[in-house]
Amino acid sequence: MKAFQYATAHSFDSARELVADNGMYLAGGNDTLGLLKEYLVSPNILVNIKSLPGLDKIERGSDSWKIGALVTVAQIENDPQIAKTFPGLQQAAAEVGSQQIRNVASVGGNLAQHSRCWYFRHRDTLCMKKGGDLCYARHGENRYHSLFTGNTCISPVVSNLATAFAALDAKAIVLRDGKETPMTMAKLYQGAWENPQSHNSLKPGDLIVRVEIPTARTSSAFIQMSDKQAFDWALVSCAAAANLSGGKLNSPRVAVGCISPVPWQVEAANQFLDGKELTDDVASQAADMILKGAEPHEHNGYKIPMAHALIRRTLLKLKG
Repeated sequence: MKAFQYATAHSFDSARELVADNGMYLAGGNDTLGLLKEYLVSPNILVNIKSLPGLDKIERGSDSWKIGALVTVAQIENDPQIAKTFPGLQQAAAEVGSQQIRNVASVGGNLAQHSRCWYFRHRDTLCMKKGGDLCYARHGENRYHSLFTGNTCISPVVSNLATAFAALDAKAIVLRDGKETPMTMAKLYQGAWENPQSHNSLKPGDLIVRVEIPTARTSSAFIQMSDKQAFDWALVSCAAAANLSGGKLNSPRVAVGCISPVPWQVEAANQFLDGKELTDDVASQAADMILKGAEPHEHNGYKIPMAHALIRRTLLKLKG
């Protein structure tokens, strides 16, 4: 890695001033360390944000919860109130990496992590995400890549928390130019959908400070499929949330991870599910709608039946 300066910020203004246009914020550091070691990023300075006030708090309200960006994934996994109120979020957190990783990984870092595509991660490959002319995955090894994309790059979002947050209609609150800017999960990753060089919609100096989750949906669930049973990235993940009244769905939301640069949602499927009794046939029809238009590549066609099964299973899991 290249030499860089290091500083600890004690206020939001100083953090932004220190990071400027070519610095990076540092929290848990799981992703940042790998990027530095592989020369994928070369910041002038790393700004430790772990002393910023309030970012490590979970605030519980009747209408919404606020989860600070420095709350660890392990805290979400082990919080009994989160498990009761947002079980899908707790289940998503429990699937992140190993226990050691979850102990230090932060909510903000999980959302802001860079692409896991091996062509991007290989220091000797100049892919589109690094300013090159080709997406090598399109005609190379694309087993872990997207079924939907808005540009030539087919690297998918792999954040478990983003998928769970999307189904819960949560918003990331981003500090941008001194002002708090709320972003839905779709908006947070829209930049990656549109621009092959982007991992998300964050601009230099932007800082995720918390996530706000409405308590409107009382039932939620998350399931992922991986090559290995533990400590592995998801091949496909799915989150669903809704209210259940008289056996019928109210305000349902479904999000699928690892098949698109954004947590994949289809509003027509949500509308179809609204007011329906939750049966296997209804869940299967919703899965058909969500996966309509999928464009598999040479090695990732298996993701379509896998995602279809996960959508059905996750929706049926809402019944408890």
